[in-house]
Amino acid sequence: MTEKTVPVRTDKKGDLAATREESRYLVPAVDIYETSEGLVVVADLPGVDKDGVSVRVENGILTIQGKSAWKPLGTAFLEEFGLMDYFRQFELPGEVDQGKIGGEFKNGVLTIRLPKAEKAKPVSIQVKVN
Repeated sequence: MTEKTVPVRTDKKGDLAATREESRYLVPAVDIYETSEGLVVVADLPGVDKDGVSVRVENGILTIQGKSAWKPLGTAFLEEFGLMDYFRQFELPGEVDQGKIGGEFKNGVLTIRLPKAEKAKPVSIQVKVN
């Protein structure tokens, strides 16, 4: 699985525009593991609540987005802390069964399971000996 940022929209002149808008994003820390069932992606999204998480797959690209839910508690005299939104994309390998992708979000940690397609799983073949 490789990281990928793809152009997905056009500007008013019809030229391809960058995937990322004018706003700034943080790149979430991500761990990717391979298991016998497929791939597991674990992304840290601190400050994001369950309604702020968006995961989608389109044209073989996995897109993770998170909107920060943190709000200041009152009028700030000094602000040195603030959260931005998160954005990261990965190109999926062909052996991922995109119809069976699932995930969960708990305590700011997003876990996405990308199962292998049936044809990509190893198969044991019985051989008869005469």
